Amino acid sequence: MNFLRRVFPIAGLVIVVASLSGCNILIPDVAADSPARFVQETSPVFYQPPGVDPRRVRPIPDQPVPQTRELYKTQFHQTFGLPVTNPVHMAMYGELRDEDFTLPSIPVSRVQPQFLRQEVDYQTTERPGTVIVDTKARFLYLVEGNGKAMRYGVGLGRDGYAWSGRGVIQWKQKWPRWTPPVEMVSRQPEVRPFAAENGGMNPGLQNPLGARAMYIFKGGQDTLYRIHGTPDWQSIGKATSSGCVRMLNQDVIDLYDRVPAKAEIVVM
Repeated sequence: MNFLRRVFPIAGLVIVVASLSGCNILIPDVAADSPARFVQETSPVFYQPPGVDPRRVRPIPDQPVPQTRELYKTQFHQTFGLPVTNPVHMAMYGELRDEDFTLPSIPVSRVQPQFLRQEVDYQTTERPGTVIVDTKARFLYLVEGNGKAMRYGVGLGRDGYAWSGRGVIQWKQKWPRWTPPVEMVSRQPEVRPFAAENGGMNPGLQNPLGARAMYIFKGGQDTLYRIHGTPDWQSIGKATSSGCVRMLNQDVIDLYDRVPAKAEIVVM
């Protein structure tokens, strides 16, 4: 009995070894350490397609990565998933409550982008705080110094009604009354109800001077020309007024708050 107990385990081990004799799991595969075999087994087949010499295949050059994305360059920008209007402009020109009046929002997508308020590089010999009106480009600049200026789009006077020169913004007014000059009343009788003898037009959203007015003097005399707001946003960038410099109401409020007292103005 004891003999059988000793023989059976040995016989079982012999049978297992015999059954595995056809496998190599008990023999280390030293060829697996061969670099040539590793390359052969791991090299993708598409690196060596039939009839193509991989040594003659040129790599695709790296494409330059854009450093600046002009997301809002035009109102028709086609960047998928992004707005076609700069949200900063929408905030700057949105509906605004100012004293007793609520200014409606400006449809900035319908205004040429260059006429929207923005800080720009601007080289000039004028000192900071000076207002410069470029009548050819339809821009108003407020000089900030260090080669910078705040730029606004403006509407200007028609030929024969424009003024140019150097003056002073003598005084400023919030929500001014509009009193057309005698010359305007004589050539436009429809404005006679608002003439000086009738007290002018009350402040309001339809007042031609808009939300703010800055009065230009030269040599101590009123030139009768103004920088003022306008409810007619479509006139910005055009020559349609009676000589004054008109701005979007949201812009003229911004300029009014920035311009110092008795600021110099140059219209060229």
